[in-house]
Amino acid sequence: MLLLILAYLGGVLTILSPCILPVLPFVFARADRPFARNGLPMLLGMALTFALVATLAAVGGGWAIRANQYGRAVALVVLALLGLTLLSTRAAEWLTRPFVALGNRLSRRSDSEGSAWSAAGLGVATGLLWAPCAGPILGLLLTGAALNGASAQTTLLLLTYAAGAATSLALALLIGGKVFALMKRSLGAGEWVRRALGALVLAGVAAIALGLDTGLLTRVALANTGGLEQKLIDATRPTPAPQPVHRAGAPLPVEGQLPSLAGATGWLNSPALTREALRGKVVLVDFWTYSCINCLRSLPYVHAWYDKYKDHGLVVIGVHAPEFAFEKEPANVASAVKELGVDYPVALDNDYAIWKGFDNEYWPAHYFIDAKGDIRAHHFGEGGYEESEDTIRQLLAEAGHTDLPGGYVQPGAKGAQAAGSGDAMRSPETYVGYARSEHFAGGQVAHDESWDYRAPATLPSGQWSLDGRWTVHAELAQLEQPDGRIVYRFRGRDLHLVLGPGAEGKPVRFRVTLDGKPPGKDHGMDTDAQGSGTVTEQRLYQLVRQHEGTGERVFEITFLDPGVHAYAFTFG
Repeated sequence: MLLLILAYLGGVLTILSPCILPVLPFVFARADRPFARNGLPMLLGMALTFALVATLAAVGGGWAIRANQYGRAVALVVLALLGLTLLSTRAAEWLTRPFVALGNRLSRRSDSEGSAWSAAGLGVATGLLWAPCAGPILGLLLTGAALNGASAQTTLLLLTYAAGAATSLALALLIGGKVFALMKRSLGAGEWVRRALGALVLAGVAAIALGLDTGLLTRVALANTGGLEQKLIDATRPTPAPQPVHRAGAPLPVEGQLPSLAGATGWLNSPALTREALRGKVVLVDFWTYSCINCLRSLPYVHAWYDKYKDHGLVVIGVHAPEFAFEKEPANVASAVKELGVDYPVALDNDYAIWKGFDNEYWPAHYFIDAKGDIRAHHFGEGGYEESEDTIRQLLAEAGHTDLPGGYVQPGAKGAQAAGSGDAMRSPETYVGYARSEHFAGGQVAHDESWDYRAPATLPSGQWSLDGRWTVHAELAQLEQPDGRIVYRFRGRDLHLVLGPGAEGKPVRFRVTLDGKPPGKDHGMDTDAQGSGTVTEQRLYQLVRQHEGTGERVFEITFLDPGVHAYAFTFG
């Protein structure tokens, strides 16, 4: 219910966004007509069409996007004809003459005000053209749609968002209709108003045909609603669950039962496991994904526990719940599992069925299950390793296992899996795709459109920017021409960036600098001292590891070849 309210409010705020401008002429073109028979059907048609197209675009892949492009072309023609009929009575008579006889046959009830069906048809055309700015709320809805796939909930949320936009437009239309009626009565200006609306409609068609609705208008904000939308999200976001404080030997409560594992889309290192087969075993379930730096840093401890206690009754199950689309590819996960040396069972949770069964919200997340199948403890995020090992030993002891090995594991991990610096002031995780992007200093971001970006000469602390010709999608940015850059003024010992080659899989060469110079001793495991490296697969790349301190630096990566996909920064 909270998410529905949030979606509705996000839609209401759309009227303050510049992306609504190309739609307004089509809406106000019928402001002087009865709302119930003209304005309302048009807005309903617009909302329903947008929700359908947005659902298909979010979950249906490129074919839906291409289909929508054809729909936009048809809609542009329809609305251009509408503009001409408003601009010139002669044009209106000439264009409508072939349809008059047909219209009289189909509907004797149609009058000079226009039928509800024709208004709904214009609404459908407007819905095909409408490309609202994806602020934090719409970005959240589209990301959820892409992650969870097609469902009634996906369409309902997008329809609720569109209904919010239609509500604010309806209020504007009702007010506009009264203003136009007053002008007609007092000034006799109806003809001029009609012609002005016709000119505005044609201007709107031209703006959309030139791509201004998805390009320039996403950059020129008449009213920036992003901050208000983010506050709404923060107000409705659940507070993270507190971490349990466990002392060795203290009683462990029952938090629930082990959910079904049947929703896994595949298994690695093991045949499919079931709850029934796990009875009598102590189970550690680790939710992770292979490009998540926090998951990678906790992974050595999970593996060490497995090696230490597997012969004493412990079963470890890694539930791989992908964050990015490329992490849904079984071959990619299998390759990562092999490279990371993970040899315990891994469930592929591409549909998030196991994730939802645990009601989980975090990467990484560890759940500890006793021999009866009850969840007895959990831990979210990094850290708490000694307490977690105490929990494992206690559950094994309860199950009757004796002679357990003592002490705590010391994995001694290296590279990206080494423990973080602990610097509380380090830069936060930063997404490059527009759905969750923050702290971008290069102006407004064009959504799903190739654009030339220019990084500022100097960046404020904690800010980043693109430079060169990029296409920014919901979860990634794709470089269209060689020598494109990403610049970030960051703080932290380590800088990681999730990268992947282009669609054809061709390697992409890159060069890294720190404060304008080669990194030298501060290079990461995926670069050399000169800052050179190559993107060969979709994964997390460690680009910087400062050998002394965690101070603020200006990071710059230049991609010498086009096609690279950039997803997210993380810091250690």
